[in-house]
Amino acid sequence: MEERFMATIVQCYFIAFGVIIGGSLIGSIGAFITGEAPFVHIIRIAKSLRIWAIVAAIGGTFDAITNFERGLFDGSTIDLVKQVLLIITAMGGAHTALLIIEWLIQEEID
Repeated sequence: MEERFMATIVQCYFIAFGVIIGGSLIGSIGAFITGEAPFVHIIRIAKSLRIWAIVAAIGGTFDAITNFERGLFDGSTIDLVKQVLLIITAMGGAHTALLIIEWLIQEEID
């Protein structure tokens, strides 16, 4: 694999990680200001941000669909493999962030 793709994988992981951590913490500030329980909202926000973290990490849905199409119909399997690796990496970053939030809050995320 080329060096640029490895840098993209690392960035993809940390973008998904940052979306979950940052979004849930900032969202819980809003819950605190409105007088609601921030820990409950951290968990709700983290659960609802999972798919958006993956989409943000891979750079939007249209590029992903274009790469899948190119991989399937044009016979460019390396593009298909790269896109699958990016999605798996983004899922790993989001899952790691959820585990850290679970560890900090001391509640299980369903």
